[in-house]
Amino acid sequence: MEDIQKLSAPPNLTALAYASIKRHILEGKMKGDDRLTEEFLSKQLGISKSPVREALNGLQNEGLIRIEPRRGAYLRKFSIKEVRDLYNLRQVLECYAVSVVKIDAKLIDSLRTSLKRTQLFLEANDKVRHIEEDANFHGHIAKATGNMELCRVLENIQNQIWLFRCQTYSLSGSSAPKAHAAILRALEEGNHDEAVIAMNGHISHVREHLIDFLGLVEDPQTN
Repeated sequence: MEDIQKLSAPPNLTALAYASIKRHILEGKMKGDDRLTEEFLSKQLGISKSPVREALNGLQNEGLIRIEPRRGAYLRKFSIKEVRDLYNLRQVLECYAVSVVKIDAKLIDSLRTSLKRTQLFLEANDKVRHIEEDANFHGHIAKATGNMELCRVLENIQNQIWLFRCQTYSLSGSSAPKAHAAILRALEEGNHDEAVIAMNGHISHVREHLIDFLGLVEDPQTN
């Protein structure tokens, strides 16, 4: 008797639900007070509640949402200290990445292409794709270090800061191409030290403008 053809494994519904809900959040389609429930999401996605529940738990572990028992899931709210802590950690990791990254033609081509796309999205006022491409630029550098744990941590930080970057896009969006160009120029010259200086200045600039803005939002009387 001939072997029976193996059945293809069914798609991982938890992974699909996770990706769909995460994209919904990162595209800014969920506001601060919006509530996501397992029942609502299972109906929207056409799947049972179990994979939805697991997906929400994963998103909570990433720091994107908070789950309140018997109420549902909400966007995570960040304090000024949490924002500062995230950016301080990002600054250390990003500066480390450009200090050790292997500079080759593939990396330089990827960064040049990313820089061009960032500028195009800025000119088109395409906020989501601009922020996404900004993250891609930094992701190319992280991946070129060959340190996958570094990539994982930085991706998680990028996902978390996405939530308030969308809200404060006008503060740093226009500065990204110039900052990225400085980092790229240093790497093209093979100068890791200059790349670190450029990266450090880039993240410091964004962090301080963002914290100043959030301070005014939390205490409008200081304005």
